[in-house]
Amino acid sequence: MNTKSIFRFLFIPVFLLTIQSCVKDTLTETVSPEEENVVEEEEESSTNDITNLQIPEGFEFETSETVTVTINDNASNAIYTVYAYDDRQYNIEEVDIINDEGQADTAVTFESDELNQILFKGRPVNGVLEQTIMSPSYYSQVYIRRKEGNMFTSQIVDIQNGAANYIFSDATNKIRQAEIASFKHKITQSRMGAKNVEIDTLFAVNGSGQLFSINPLNGSLKELAAMPMGSYTAAIDHANMYLYSIGKNNGNPLMRYDMINDAWTTISNLGMGGPRLAFNDNDGLLYFSSGARVYSIDPSNASVLSTWDINNLDVTGGGDLAFAADGTIFLSSFGGLYRLDLDNNNIYQATRISSDNLPFNPTSMTFDSNNELWLAANGSNSDLIIMDTVTGGWEYVYGPNSDSGVSLGRTVNDLTTYTVTTDTEDPDTDGDGIPDSDDEYPDDADKAFETFTPSKYGWGTLAFEDLWPYLGDYDFNDTAVNYRFVAIQNALNEVVQLDIFFEVTSDGAGFTNGMGIELESIAPNQIESVIGNVLTENYINVAANGTEEGQSRAVIILFDNNETMLGLPSEVNVKFTTPITTAQLGIAPFNAFLIINKERGREIHLPNRLRTSLGLNTVDVEGVNQDPDGNYQTDSRLPWAINIMHNFKVPKERVPVNQAYNFFNNWASSGGDSYSDWYKDNPGYRNTSNIKTEQ
Repeated sequence: MNTKSIFRFLFIPVFLLTIQSCVKDTLTETVSPEEENVVEEEEESSTNDITNLQIPEGFEFETSETVTVTINDNASNAIYTVYAYDDRQYNIEEVDIINDEGQADTAVTFESDELNQILFKGRPVNGVLEQTIMSPSYYSQVYIRRKEGNMFTSQIVDIQNGAANYIFSDATNKIRQAEIASFKHKITQSRMGAKNVEIDTLFAVNGSGQLFSINPLNGSLKELAAMPMGSYTAAIDHANMYLYSIGKNNGNPLMRYDMINDAWTTISNLGMGGPRLAFNDNDGLLYFSSGARVYSIDPSNASVLSTWDINNLDVTGGGDLAFAADGTIFLSSFGGLYRLDLDNNNIYQATRISSDNLPFNPTSMTFDSNNELWLAANGSNSDLIIMDTVTGGWEYVYGPNSDSGVSLGRTVNDLTTYTVTTDTEDPDTDGDGIPDSDDEYPDDADKAFETFTPSKYGWGTLAFEDLWPYLGDYDFNDTAVNYRFVAIQNALNEVVQLDIFFEVTSDGAGFTNGMGIELESIAPNQIESVIGNVLTENYINVAANGTEEGQSRAVIILFDNNETMLGLPSEVNVKFTTPITTAQLGIAPFNAFLIINKERGREIHLPNRLRTSLGLNTVDVEGVNQDPDGNYQTDSRLPWAINIMHNFKVPKERVPVNQAYNFFNNWASSGGDSYSDWYKDNPGYRNTSNIKTEQ
């Protein structure tokens, strides 16, 4: 904060909004008699004073909870990815679209971010995979994805009393695999005994509820089991031999066709419909698109897992999605063909492939085994077209506009391809026992998996009031630091390295502050090296391995001058001398603390966390010491530091956090039970006029 500190009286927000600010020079500034009188007068009229909150005993302003995830699985090659999960949708709206029949229609769009909430990845050792993680308090479940070979399964598991337990049973999976093996064997035998047997089969659906296959060699059709309802979408899971489709009405159910038994089942209502669907064999998920958005969907339960926006689409109606062999995703709309590339902001950027608007409206597309792209055109008698994904060139193959003389005689609203393939071996380049496709570090035998805090794509924020042990203005913008911790583990789930990504996002202080973390169960000699910390002010003494000297436990000072770090994305790498367990590493953000104004002993910690060996409990101070017991909470239980499992947007100068976030008071006075996601950008949550703009 940039106003004179007031230590003998409780801070009054209304007063501070009216006086002229000035930069703090020391922690022992006092106020003049004139200022004291103003404070006393304003104190009576304050109606939103954060210091008047009734905060339950024991509440430490935590926005997260510790969760121990335990997975029991005896398979030696099963790989698990675990996500924080919350099925609530936000920014729900109804939009106008043009459907694949060229008619005006409406669709529901919303946002969800589950796939952005990857917590950790690993494999069971001796039948057990266990990790203790920090999860945002408003998440009540975890989403567990299992991969064994090219097969994916998943389960949503409740968090109960700080634990989420999962036991894998593969009885159903074994039955399905036996069916698939038998079916593929019959196909292989027929190929060996006949000439010119088709390898690829095109499957097509339409809004009339027809499912049929198309022989790409001659355009002949084969009728298959009628769909429960009409659809504009189709996508094939090759590993399990299922075709998925989304119904065009009645809640838009996700429907599944068993390609072996020629039968349909309905999974669950998806709640949104549209033209584009593809299955990604690399992650076992459906990808659905409508308008200028892409969604990922768990095919086993129709749960929407994540949402991405698409930029640069000239026309957002109609079309389809398809994955090329290398994993590149292509999108067609009624405006043409596009390649989608995910940028650093987690947004798909569309690059147009077809140079001009096409003379047909593509309702569907699919890649065959030769990586050629097949499209179908809108119409009662559809054309089949092949397009080059490099040049955008195309030609009619079957249909009224082709020279083939073959007419399908019906609408094709979506296409998908089934190819009988031979399973290829997944290499293990570094020999650590983890196949390259599951290994985050396929060329390094000492590294395999990662654990993230708060998540793989998310950011947490540590925000500080730096007047400790005096009362501050509670704008929590004196120093705010965004963070992401990545624990790198070997094939046995042991931690070999800790990567710390951080950025100072607010410097509202008149002080020069530093920040460090203490690994409370790690001795300094267990650290091999610390690389990337920024120390310029000569008040931090570090040992040869990069840890701070004079500490009984490993302390890493990330930076010693917040002013020079503002807006500068940074990374610190901590390597351990020998692998350690995740339990010994502890839970991020560990014992994080602020060093005030280059006075090394003045540390600000989260409530009830211990100071380091170099920290001082400053009791004998001029003015009113608001923390005489040294627990980093005032007598009214307000903290000087808060950890938020989100990219926190700090309030403006001298605006208390409860005047910028409308449900902060509800959360604090309830002890965290109400509005546990108070810091998010949900409708009505923020008073945006009181939020500090990006610097």
